[in-house]
Amino acid sequence: MEIKTINLDKVDPNTPKVQSPRVEPPKIIKQDMPPKSNLATIIIFLVAALAGFYSGATLKTSAGGKLVGGSSSSLGNIQANIPTTGVKVGDIYGSASEKIFKDSATGVIDKGGFNGEGTHKLVRPGGVSQTVYLTSSVVDLDTLVGDQVTIWGETFKGQKVGWLMDVGRVKVENLNMPLPK
Repeated sequence: MEIKTINLDKVDPNTPKVQSPRVEPPKIIKQDMPPKSNLATIIIFLVAALAGFYSGATLKTSAGGKLVGGSSSSLGNIQANIPTTGVKVGDIYGSASEKIFKDSATGVIDKGGFNGEGTHKLVRPGGVSQTVYLTSSVVDLDTLVGDQVTIWGETFKGQKVGWLMDVGRVKVENLNMPLPK
């Protein structure tokens, strides 16, 4: 048997010419910088946030400490700190006006809330169902524990208690009272 040699440099006239497909180089996408439209959005957002912050701070300063929301009372009328000389019958702590708050109740303040709701409770006659659980950022309720008071505030929906109130005003009715049953 005889072996034929093939000349690779020579083109066979009977073989059709095939053109190889054109290969394009891959596109390089830079992911270091967000697209220009996203960059503009980010800049606009930051400018708006800073403008909102500074305009709010300016308005608060220029309002002179006045309460916002239709009330002309100033924050200077709130007596949040109870004097160290002690509490007296008839003393009023918190807001000067009882008309600001729509909810009120009278009872004896006791320490402790219920399962994280409230820091104190207002114990009233009629049993546990009449207890008002309290929280306040205006009045120091610790100094009023054991005193019979009338409170004004805003009721919130409790998760575990029937009545949860944020106290904004307290009037002392009697000192050192026993808890009602």
